[in-house]
Amino acid sequence: MNYKEIFTISGKSGLFKLVSQSKNTAIVESLIDHTRHPLFASNKASSLEEIYLFTSDGSLPLKEVLVKIHTYTGGGKAIDPKSPEADVRKYMESVLPEYDRERVHYSDMKRLFAWYNILLESGLLVTELPAEGSGTNVDPEEAVS
Repeated sequence: MNYKEIFTISGKSGLFKLVSQSKNTAIVESLIDHTRHPLFASNKASSLEEIYLFTSDGSLPLKEVLVKIHTYTGGGKAIDPKSPEADVRKYMESVLPEYDRERVHYSDMKRLFAWYNILLESGLLVTELPAEGSGTNVDPEEAVS
């Protein structure tokens, strides 16, 4: 499975994987409690493949940030997103020193570390990037923090 098939849905916590798809709806399954939900065109959903994190040089695809966290943790869990704000910010700076401190908010960091832990626990974390590399310089208007 790749990050194109894993979604975040506005108004719902956690991450969801695509189970099936039809003409008008899709069925997604929560990676936390494995409940299934219909995903309609009216739902605001983003695949993890589409998400970028703002950096001082532009933006970085979420998949690259997740690999950096995996490398930093040695394959273990990231910081608990419910940790004190100062601890989460310090951890973020250790993992990704080039993150944009003005545009990446504390809530974004908490979400990032929660998603990393969910993907790790569900066995869906991609720990290596494709050999051909990917474009890390993306138009900031396309970036989502």
